[in-house]
Amino acid sequence: MNFPEKLTEKLQKRVQNNALRQLGCNSPLIDFASNDYLGFARSEKIFDEVHHFLIASDLKQNGATGSRLLTGNFNLYTETEHLIANFHDAETALLFNSGYDANIGFFSAVPQKGDFIIYDELIHASIRDGIQLSNARAYKFKHNDDEDLERLILKVKAATSTIYVVTESVFSMDGDTPPIHEISTICQKHKAYFVVDEAHALGVFGNQGEGLVQLLDLQNQIFARIITFGKGLGCHGAVILGSTELKSYLVNFARSLIYTTGLSPHAVATIQMAYQNLAENNDVRDHLRNNINIFNQQKQLLGLKPLFVRSKSAIQCAVVQGNEKVKNIAADMQRQGFNVKAILSPTVPEGQERLRICLHNYNTESEITALLKALSDLIF
Repeated sequence: MNFPEKLTEKLQKRVQNNALRQLGCNSPLIDFASNDYLGFARSEKIFDEVHHFLIASDLKQNGATGSRLLTGNFNLYTETEHLIANFHDAETALLFNSGYDANIGFFSAVPQKGDFIIYDELIHASIRDGIQLSNARAYKFKHNDDEDLERLILKVKAATSTIYVVTESVFSMDGDTPPIHEISTICQKHKAYFVVDEAHALGVFGNQGEGLVQLLDLQNQIFARIITFGKGLGCHGAVILGSTELKSYLVNFARSLIYTTGLSPHAVATIQMAYQNLAENNDVRDHLRNNINIFNQQKQLLGLKPLFVRSKSAIQCAVVQGNEKVKNIAADMQRQGFNVKAILSPTVPEGQERLRICLHNYNTESEITALLKALSDLIF
């Protein structure tokens, strides 16, 4: 059977632009690429705790058996949602199968026809996809620019309109953070509903790794927090934090929750054990934060700071213009033993291609120093 011509043309265009994506295998190189910031994904301790918990709970079941609204909702779900809600100082929590599912479910269901969504121009693709499924009108504001945000709110504001303002607490392709205090104040001033995606803040910011919103004590000013577990928590799934009314609404109208099989008991137990370890283990967070400080100090000493987007998170990005150039540098770094990934256009805007470096609690100071020295030699 012939492959559709239009699809072939799109693939050929990617090849011509040196931007064709391909699936790779796990690398034995020094990890500066994964989102496993705290090392929980590789934790044998958590692995063993999950196994013992399931045996002790007599949950010897491989799958959820159906949607949570049919046969796939276990007591374990409710217990885990209560634990998460308490940890994040939220009224309720609702588990989703992934961060993508959570964002698709929320943004396709909550904003209504006649409403407005105003979002940061660098917002994650999953939020953009959810917005496209919404009946609300959407506008983007300049990245991390609270003045441009307020300008747009004033432009669309009407007596009958509901406005949702959306940002991330840590941006996945930049590692930077928005002026959340200022945005929250603007939302309160104009009675807009503030939504924050905390995917890359969980485990990195906060006294117990709760995220940036709680570190700033703004949890009561946020309409919804969307948190993914595949980064700092090292497992699978996501949660939406909000009011009891919001949870009830999502259970009734979020199609990505309603029309899919629930997470397996093993996946939910892993979420619960990971949260317990997050609450109990300060050392892993302290080590990660120390590595972030070491990285920022070393890049300044080596004269690399102008290349990097300003970041105090685990995501550090060096802008290297051009798909071919950034791919070649990444390949050179990999040959030297460092697993560093090139982020190409169209994933990021043309001219903003970059090396995305992720830091972890298990990276050593010598590895960080050697990585930046190798990058310096290639750049200069």
